[in-house]
Amino acid sequence: MRKLDISENKKKALTNIAWAITGKIVSLASVLVVGIIVARYLGKEQYGIMNYVVSFVAIFQVFADFGLDFIQIREESKNPAMRDKIIGTTFALKVVFALLTLFAILLTVWLFVADASIRGYILIYAVSVLLNTTWVSRNHFTSIVWNEYVVKTEISRTLIGVCIKVAFVLMHLPLVWFIYSLVIDSLLLAVGYTSSYARKIDSVRKWQFDRALATYMLGQSFPLLLSGAAIVVYNRIDQMMIGSMIDQSHLGVYSVAVRFTELLVFVPTIIAQTVSPMLVEARQKDAMRYETLSRVFMNVTVAVCIMLALLTSLLSYPIVRFTFGQTYIGAASVLSILAFKVIGDALSQTSGQLMIIEGIQKYASIRNIIGCVTCVVLNLLLIRRYGIHGVACVAIVTIFVSGTLADLVIPSYRHIFYKQMKAVTIGWMDIIHIKKLLR
Repeated sequence: MRKLDISENKKKALTNIAWAITGKIVSLASVLVVGIIVARYLGKEQYGIMNYVVSFVAIFQVFADFGLDFIQIREESKNPAMRDKIIGTTFALKVVFALLTLFAILLTVWLFVADASIRGYILIYAVSVLLNTTWVSRNHFTSIVWNEYVVKTEISRTLIGVCIKVAFVLMHLPLVWFIYSLVIDSLLLAVGYTSSYARKIDSVRKWQFDRALATYMLGQSFPLLLSGAAIVVYNRIDQMMIGSMIDQSHLGVYSVAVRFTELLVFVPTIIAQTVSPMLVEARQKDAMRYETLSRVFMNVTVAVCIMLALLTSLLSYPIVRFTFGQTYIGAASVLSILAFKVIGDALSQTSGQLMIIEGIQKYASIRNIIGCVTCVVLNLLLIRRYGIHGVACVAIVTIFVSGTLADLVIPSYRHIFYKQMKAVTIGWMDIIHIKKLLR
């Protein structure tokens, strides 16, 4: 930082981002390590069932959140004096939506899930929907830029969760105990977030519900609900469809490839989180400099992800063989395809950040809805004929359609689409200019 002569504001932003990145790295590394241990122990079919349960509940979780997290953070940032009313109102609304979501899960499981054991697993894990209402405490720390306390809680949860899952493996416990361990993860976060708030901020008993504020927040959050639902559906529906239309064993194999893809997607996330504050500052002070930095930001991110995709695709066999083992070797060919999804994610994330910075995110939900429709339709057409390899191809097409091609059909985003096309073709030439992003 001294060599680059970074300002105090940038140092603060980078320090805060560093905490977020540290937590994410620990979380992803732990998920991968534990995933390897648990997957090897459970086998393809039971590991597939476990991922089916998680995907099933995740789709419903977005309705329990109702887009309120973003609104809470925004409103607290604007009106810190109304902290207790904003948090209390958000918490009350989230509890109501969580209870409605639990009822919806129960009804859906009863009507559409034939296997009694899978029904039981889903209902057990669904308890986490109610526990996740405590994320209002986490949102407060985010609004005041105190990622340190959030990350400490999440790292503690991760390490305890790892110990619990490894202990269950050593004790040779059945699948249901690993479903319980997922609920314990949510419980640990709930306790951690709430206790951190009580220690560092104030008593939760001071939270207040305000009816007028609730009406306002619901109106503000509804568009975000639609966008969030579309994102969750096209990120999770493929695993749901594999479990329902093929079998749980193939889902277990596909889930292994997804685990590595999640690690790759973290790269554009890191770059975006690190560079965004600098882009905001540049746009406020110098429009020409912003144009240069935004181009370098997108080009470098995409170029790095192209190299990662190629490397992962070429090494997919040894990657799977020496981690998850020969049992899951079928995931190697899936990973060789799915690795290229990181390029689409890079284009989508960088363009999304530019839309927010430029204040033109109004139509961003259209991109997500287009992606959702593309994912479902293509999977219905291809999944039975091409299996999990077809699903992997659909995942790549979906992210490119929603995160890139959709920008061509939305007039406000066409200038970003042209930047995306240059990033894919000649973006690698800007790697030598990466230092510009931190000056």
